[in-house]
Amino acid sequence: MFSLPPKIIPDTELVLATHNPGKVKEIHQLLSNFSLRIHSAGELNLTEPEETGTTFHENARLKALQASYASNMIALADDSGFCLNGLNGDPGLYSARWAGPHKNYSMAMQKMHDKLQSIPDKSAYFICVLSLAYPNGKTYEFEGKVDGNFIWPPRGQYGHGYDPVFQPLNNPLTFAEMTDSKKNSISHRALAFQKFIQACF
Repeated sequence: MFSLPPKIIPDTELVLATHNPGKVKEIHQLLSNFSLRIHSAGELNLTEPEETGTTFHENARLKALQASYASNMIALADDSGFCLNGLNGDPGLYSARWAGPHKNYSMAMQKMHDKLQSIPDKSAYFICVLSLAYPNGKTYEFEGKVDGNFIWPPRGQYGHGYDPVFQPLNNPLTFAEMTDSKKNSISHRALAFQKFIQACF
């Protein structure tokens, strides 16, 4: 049976298990109404764990648990990716790695286009799994997913990563053609956060 986490009260200290300043800023905005004392793993000089999980849930959980144990605070981690059904879910867990050490997403998008040339199935989805971990080892997960299609050529100048080649179902725009506020109202991360906020506040 699914168990709900304890409610998080104002002034609670929360560690975001990430060293990515952009992600810290985005999560700060998503949680701005709840008067939390938010720290990031980078700010606390916590080491980044190796992501050895075989699912988004496992990777989010191991990041959250490590940050929670190391800080003795509640920790929140996310693991997310872009998945192409025609490529058996790739790049999936390895979405960032496809872009290489220099985060060359243009190269990665071209690689996807090349691989999909002879494959009729262009359906795709973005997924985000949030894991909330407590120092006693308890964890809770929340998943958000947006279905759509891989489109070519890339369109739009907003967003980041694979946003220019992803067009959500029933929407004329790619993620990269949407303003931040528009994308953040329908994105995979926003949907996961809605579930997290509903359960915890």
